[in-house]
Amino acid sequence: MTTLSSLLTDSADGRLGILMSALSGVAAALAVALAMTVYFRLSYRTWRDVVRHGLATLAALVLFAFAAYDMRHAAAAYLGLNPSKPAVEFEIRMPRDTLTTASESQIELHTDRNQTLALVDGVSELGDGRALLRGAVALNHRTADRVLVVNLPGKGIFEFRLRLPAEPHRSQEFGPWHLADRIAAPLADTVAPQDAYKIRYRVL
Repeated sequence: MTTLSSLLTDSADGRLGILMSALSGVAAALAVALAMTVYFRLSYRTWRDVVRHGLATLAALVLFAFAAYDMRHAAAAYLGLNPSKPAVEFEIRMPRDTLTTASESQIELHTDRNQTLALVDGVSELGDGRALLRGAVALNHRTADRVLVVNLPGKGIFEFRLRLPAEPHRSQEFGPWHLADRIAAPLADTVAPQDAYKIRYRVL
């Protein structure tokens, strides 16, 4: 019941946003039409009238363009789409004996809207008994609810919550290391302590 209520609320909010954006677009279009009609029907125009009406027309055009952009943005947000499609590049550090080969791992990005399979880029040795798993995954939807789920058969399932806003900014550098938020192992004594599993990432 709670989930259904949440879905209905989100749907209503999305429709309301699109409706308000559409009304803004109609108002902007009427403003442009009114300004152009007044300007071209004036039989006598001084230079002050030309400047004043020109500024009014320009303001109306800017308002119209903003309303069109806002309506497109509202529609995309309602559908949960992110047209720019950024991606997250990640590095996961863990004990070497936990991670055998990259081909055995399956990594997915779980959100409240979809699940996306990540691309595993490879594994490298760190020389201190740890290994580094690298990969990337696309962000196809605008949402702040993102969890990277790493499934290592026979080893466990590791969940890392991505601390990113719904519309993250691209970054050149990796962020700080974060601990695993949840570890589910076949046996309690088959995995190292939780602080042995860390992730860092950046938005491309």
